[in-house]
Parts: sequence; structure tokens; C-alpha cells
Amino acid sequence: MMTDLYQSQRAMRQMRRQAMQRGVVAILDVGSSKISCLVLRFDGAGRLHEDSGIGSLAGQSGFRVIGAATTRSRGVQFGEVTAMQETERAIRTALQAAQKMADIRVDHVIACFSGANPRSYGLDAQVDLEGQLVTEAEVGRVLNACDVPDYGVGREVLHAQPVNFALDNRSGLIDPRGQMGQSLAVDMHMLTVDAVAIQNIVRCIKRCDLELAGIANSAYVSGISALVEDEQELGAACIDMGGGTTSVSIFMKKHMIYADCVRMGGDHVTSDISMGLGVPASVAERIKTFNGGVHATGADDRDLIDIGGDTGDWEHDRRTVSRAELIGIMRPRVEEILEEVRVRLDAAGFEHMPSQQIVLTGGGSQIMGLDGLASRILGQRVRLGRPLRVHGLPQSATGPGFSSVVGLSLFAANPQDEWWDFEIPVDTYSARPFKRAVRWFRDNW
Repeated sequence: MMTDLYQSQRAMRQMRRQAMQRGVVAILDVGSSKISCLVLRFDGAGRLHEDSGIGSLAGQSGFRVIGAATTRSRGVQFGEVTAMQETERAIRTALQAAQKMADIRVDHVIACFSGANPRSYGLDAQVDLEGQLVTEAEVGRVLNACDVPDYGVGREVLHAQPVNFALDNRSGLIDPRGQMGQSLAVDMHMLTVDAVAIQNIVRCIKRCDLELAGIANSAYVSGISALVEDEQELGAACIDMGGGTTSVSIFMKKHMIYADCVRMGGDHVTSDISMGLGVPASVAERIKTFNGGVHATGADDRDLIDIGGDTGDWEHDRRTVSRAELIGIMRPRVEEILEEVRVRLDAAGFEHMPSQQIVLTGGGSQIMGLDGLASRILGQRVRLGRPLRVHGLPQSATGPGFSSVVGLSLFAANPQDEWWDFEIPVDTYSARPFKRAVRWFRDNW
């Protein structure tokens, strides 16, 4: 039953509320190349009301970062957990370091991950109002009337957000409650991912003796922190280039309306360099970071890079490579990633949006000259994005590689309304034949 999903997400919201009342929560970005953890302290605990509705659901809240740590990721490939013990150890490492810095123990964690074959669906529904006035119950009723597509076995709904309400013929309403009308319509964006990915994250967090108080898609949270308000409102795409995956999200009217991901990222560029130059991955990573680029100029033939090494073979260790050669190795892979992103944007109908701003973020976006190459492949309006400034965030965590963890903090403090935040009339949701069972919450808690 979809009921399980509804209940499990409500239970997570409940945990989140408890965490906010206690005043601290850990934020965890489980990536393929690094695992980042922030510890947030909320000052808005007093403003949490039980009778909260849309907008103030979990109590809008200010926060500051009191702990931060990053560790090399282990056991994660293409954004998905492949070796549970390894990932669990890495999560513990990051978490303990962040707790130590914050000097406080944390019980609740909100996590995000990429990959897991995200798929976007647009749902809509319309109901005639029973009275003239739009109440919480009517909103629940119209959300419940959305016909959920058969999204396949082994998939879970990760996000289900009402992105637009219409009352009679007035569209573009964020919150229709308290307004008068005859009929209420809603458009909802639903994102599904492979169930296994969620189960693995849930299990990892459980094994670290923590309570999961929320889970999000990193394409979504990166967009929250890397896109400025105008971009989120008028329409923009966020391209988060991570180590193992490149996530794509499209925002419009402050809501995510589409997400997808390309199973390639910065690590693939590194391994191309490693193979092309015959050096270990750690050396390749260093060369990529300090000397890499995608745009060759005449000077790059003469610009020699020390490959260095410690094999003991003097001739072998003294090798150099021209920057032009390095660019020749990197550029094809970066182009391939961007071409794949282009395919995703075309599939989403991005070119029909009123504004086609593209923001590149994530650790992989720091390759020199990337913005120029991206504007050739993806469209004219490209900029490099960094996460929003957040209180207490250490200087070391302000780079583009931290867009998702910062976005997840913003999501934790002010979550957007999701389907499960509304009281859905009990008689209807138990009786309607939903397409399939969602059991991960029952099985894992």
C-alpha cells in the first residue's frame, strides 16, 4: 500500500520534529568520493507548533553549523552503497569528527545521496470542493486524487511535492488554504529511485545507532543551495558534478520539477588520466586538480607538468607531460558527460522553459575552463555555482563540492511541503487500490 510510504515519511517528519526540539541534527551527504557531515544547532525550537500546516510544517527555523567534517568515501560507487561495512565506517568517521568539533552527541541524521536511477513523474488531479472554502482536508483530498503511475517493482518514491495549485481558473497558487472557489486542482512532482539504494542508506544509518529524520535526493538539495532565488523562481537547471555521478535537477517557481543523473563524474576523468599517463589514481587526481583543464591554448604545448613518482626508477620518475596532452585526455570525457547531461535536459523539455539558466556545481565543476565548454554544449547561459553562505560554515566547506550538504541543511531547516505532510482522509487512502506495496520503512525500523 502507498499507505506505508505515507506513514513512513510521516514518521520521519516526526523524528525531524523531535530533533528540532532537541536543537541539534546531523546532516550527511553520502557521496562516491567523499562523505560530508555537518552538525546543525537550531535556534528556532520555540517556534515549533503542533498545529502547523503548509509552509510552517516543521517549523521554519534558523540554524548555525557547529561541527563539520569530511572523509574520503568508501564503499560507494555511482552514488550507491556497494559495500555496507566500508560505508558504515566512513560515515562513523565523518560523524565522530563533526560531533567532536561540535562537542555534542547527535542522535538524528538527515541524509542525501545521488544515483539510484531517479525518474521524474508529473501527476495532477482536480476535485470539486465540498464547501466554498479550501481547507486542509480538501488539500489532502486533491493530493489523494492524483493517479499514481505504476512506477515498477523495486522502486520507491523519494519526493512527492505539490508544485502548483489552481483554484477555479487561477493557477500558480503556493498555498490555496483559506481561499474561496468551486474546484481545486494540483500539479505534483514525484521522484522515484531504486528501493535498494534507500534501504542501504537506511541500514547504514541504523548500524551507526542513529535515527533517520529525513532523506533527500542530492540533485534536489544541490539546486536549493547553488541556485539563487531568482533562478529557482524563473527556471534553471542545476548540474552537480560529483565523483561518481553527475546529477541534474530543474527548478521552476521554487520547486524541483525534474531530476535525473548521469552515471559519470570526476572520478572517471581521474581514471582516464591514470590510464593515459600510467600513474596511480592519487597522482592522477593531483594532476587533474592542479594542472587540468578542457581548453587548450598555444602555450599549453610548452607547459610541461612533472608527473613524478617514487618507483625508484629515475628515468621513469622524471617523466613530464605537456598540458596540451593532459587536456587531450580530459576533454573527451568531460564532453561525454556534458553530452549526456544535454540528453537529460532535452528529455525534460528544458528548452521550452521561460528562463534557461544553467548552474554548474559539485567538486567536478572546478575543472578549469569547464564553464566555457558547457556553454558550447548545453546552451548559452552557464555559470559556476557555490553553495549559499550559511552561519558558522567553516571556510573549508564553502566550495562547490559542498553544495549538496549545505542544501540539505537548508532543506532540514525549511523543508518544502510533501504529499505526506497533509492529513489525507483515512477512509479514502485505505480503500483506494494503490499500485504497489512500500515496505522499506516497516522492514527497516
